[in-house]
Formats: sequence, C-alpha cells, structure tokens
Amino acid sequence: MKIITTNSLDDNAIFIRQKVFVEEQGFFDEFDDNDKKATHFIAFDDNGNAVGTCRVFKCDDGYMFGRLAVLKEYRKNKIGSHLMSEVEKFVLKNNGKFIKLHSQIRAVEFYKKVGYTPYGEIEPEEGYPHIWMKKML
Repeated sequence: MKIITTNSLDDNAIFIRQKVFVEEQGFFDEFDDNDKKATHFIAFDDNGNAVGTCRVFKCDDGYMFGRLAVLKEYRKNKIGSHLMSEVEKFVLKNNGKFIKLHSQIRAVEFYKKVGYTPYGEIEPEEGYPHIWMKKML
C-alpha cells in the first residue's frame, strides 16, 4: 500500500468520499470549505487503485482530522489505521500538539484503538450521532 498527500481535493478522494459518505451512508453536505485548506491523504492498493482517504487541517495549536473513508471492499485491511498513522506523522512534523475529530458514534471504537479519547456530549451531525474525540501528541 502507498499513501500520498495533496493540498487539493483530487478526483480519487472525491470518488471515495462520494461512494462512502454520500451513497453508502446518506450524508449530503460532504464537501465543504475545509477541503480547500486541508492536506488530503489517499491510500492506494498494490494495483494502484485508490481505496481510502482522509484530511487534516490546522486549528488552534493542533489539527482537525476528518473524512476518513475506506471503500467497503477494502475495510478490515487496516487501511484506516495506516492513514491515521501517516496523519499523526504529518502533524508531529508540523509541530501540532493534538489532533481532534468529530466521530460518528459507530466509529468510536476504531478511534479509541488508535489512541483517541471521547469528550463532550453526543450530538447530531446531519442527523447522525457524533462525538468529539482528541489525541495528544
């Protein structure tokens, strides 16, 4: 697997996020202005197919992580964990002190496994329950 970074939202990331968040999960407001200021990470399988993506952007003295999406047929291959690891290396390299994210409740256990702690109240985002999570670096 290969992971690349880009400072613009490319067609591979758009395709994956459209497939996962819009078609599979039913979100409508998938693309926003944060895409313009984010660094995007894209994972490719050994055949060169884009299979996962996420983004991160600076906030306060840390970074905001989000839009982690892996194509359904590639889940269980630790692609999400590999993307998270690359994001953490990037944030540390850029002197970030923490990463925070707004997790869907169904993804909380995944984020806990990679070191994130939930905080605050569960709240809806586009009708789906979410909670804030954070990891100090």
